[in-house]
Amino acid sequence: MRHTLFDDAWSVLADAVGHFNADDGWAMASHVALSALMAVFPFIIFVAALAGFIGQEALTDQVANLLFRTWPEEVAGPITAEVKRVVGQAGSSLLTVSALVALFLASNGVEAARTALNRAYRVVEPRSLVLLRGQSLLFVILSAMVCLLLALFGLLASAAFVRIAEVIPWLRPFQTGLTLVGLIGTSIAIIAALVSAHLWLPAGRPLPGQLWPGIVLTLALWLLATWVFAYYLRTFSNMAATYAGLAGVVTAIFFLYVIAVVLIFGAEFNAALRRFRDERSKT
Repeated sequence: MRHTLFDDAWSVLADAVGHFNADDGWAMASHVALSALMAVFPFIIFVAALAGFIGQEALTDQVANLLFRTWPEEVAGPITAEVKRVVGQAGSSLLTVSALVALFLASNGVEAARTALNRAYRVVEPRSLVLLRGQSLLFVILSAMVCLLLALFGLLASAAFVRIAEVIPWLRPFQTGLTLVGLIGTSIAIIAALVSAHLWLPAGRPLPGQLWPGIVLTLALWLLATWVFAYYLRTFSNMAATYAGLAGVVTAIFFLYVIAVVLIFGAEFNAALRRFRDERSKT
């Protein structure tokens, strides 16, 4: 019996959904979402300490804006304000002392993502705890440095554009284009983070060239989920009435849960594709 492309796509999708349920994807998404939320504040504290070390304390707010740029405004607004308040009230000495603790706590978010990816790819972790934690810490440090570099580039580009616009006034209407450039930079950083996570976090995964379908699917579903979630919050949701003062935190957890589901499903889709290719190679 001849299979059409639609039949093959449906078979892979059904397999991915089935294994997502079998691998407790919904429960794993809760673990990843809560770990990610608990890692956000330590990560920003570590970034603030790193920015202070290089003498660029003003970059911390820019990094916070950068991190939450792809979140719905209804979710990002309260969290960004709270992050800035926490960092603003902490003195530089406190941030320096807290940097190592914050680094360790932020790495827990990486470990949660690793566990979810290992389960999606159905592999058992053979590496030592020391190696795994070291890799997670390295991920956090590199992420912090990338965020600082993007924030510094944004500040320098904005300042340079203002100076140039003073000399060439007709360029001023194009200043809004800097926002688009910043969004592109954030998108590239997200793609790099996704590729790195699929490549190096799990103990086993498909070949590097076979990771793109799940990564592209993750990005597409991320954009769709962000739009749908923002529309839901604006149109139907009344979180404040239900959760009172916890509305901001609950909304953030809800959003991160949706994103975690998307991340895990992308890995399950890659695993389903690998199983499909293996079955085809036997026939």
